[in-house]
Amino acid sequence: MVASAMPITDPVENRSESRPVRILVADDHEVMRMGIRNLLESVPDWSVSAEASTGSEAVEYALGSSPDIIIMDITMPEMNGLEAAAKIAVNRPDIPVILFSLHLSQEVVGRFRTGTIRGAVAKSEAARDLLEAVRRVLKGGTFFPERDHSAATS
Repeated sequence: MVASAMPITDPVENRSESRPVRILVADDHEVMRMGIRNLLESVPDWSVSAEASTGSEAVEYALGSSPDIIIMDITMPEMNGLEAAAKIAVNRPDIPVILFSLHLSQEVVGRFRTGTIRGAVAKSEAARDLLEAVRRVLKGGTFFPERDHSAATS
């Protein structure tokens, strides 16, 4: 009973005592990577440790640098984000992936809601959803949109 009265510590908030959260950002558009980096690094103790512009680079960097989490565009040259996430999962299933795409319909989200893919964020909703998605996934949860983001909303 004494143990239940003790405060539960948040592993994400206490991470600063050891090291920053290391994030790999994979997107084929440099401006998008810069925007994601700026958004993510606005959070204390979060650092974009590597950037990839192709799926192949994402796999290489993920396996070589062991980030804490990966933000992965679905549509990239050489290897798409789903293929790259699958290759990473073979060797490093402990590295969670959040997919990032222009079009996230419920049908598409349902197809990849397994394994190391622990979340999905529509690019149109990044300012609102990306930080929350990363926080939830780092805490061991998931983040998938509940509504269809493939069509423009007013």
